[in-house]
Amino acid sequence: MGVIVGPRVIHAGASLFSVLISPVAVAAGFPSPAQDYFDGRIDLNAHLIKDITSTFLVRVTGDSMEGAGISDGDELIVNRALEPRDGAVVIAVLDGELTVKRLRITRTGVVLQAENPKYPDIHVPALSELTIWGVATRCLHHV
Repeated sequence: MGVIVGPRVIHAGASLFSVLISPVAVAAGFPSPAQDYFDGRIDLNAHLIKDITSTFLVRVTGDSMEGAGISDGDELIVNRALEPRDGAVVIAVLDGELTVKRLRITRTGVVLQAENPKYPDIHVPALSELTIWGVATRCLHHV
């Protein structure tokens, strides 16, 4: 269904990730024997998070967004300061219920679009209460 399990606050100054980085791109085809070394560290906070004061992590449950590469158990990096735009993956609060969907703004109204054919799009009724809680910027996907 694409339901969100409560956001986790990312505290300023907190280090989520600091990992080794390869100096070259990794081929998805044949491996190169020369690529067996690493070149220092990269701070994934700086790479993944643009505004620490408005960024949260949310864990996704359900499979309604699989077509967008978002699976059950994945964590989304969500920026609450970004303006939601047509086509963005958003965390929406519709009549008090949290959900992750693709935002579609049409002439006839707002649609929260699932990315799985098993789930219908949600055409937001005019009298419904809709809040876009934040815009997803990255998906931390388990492999």
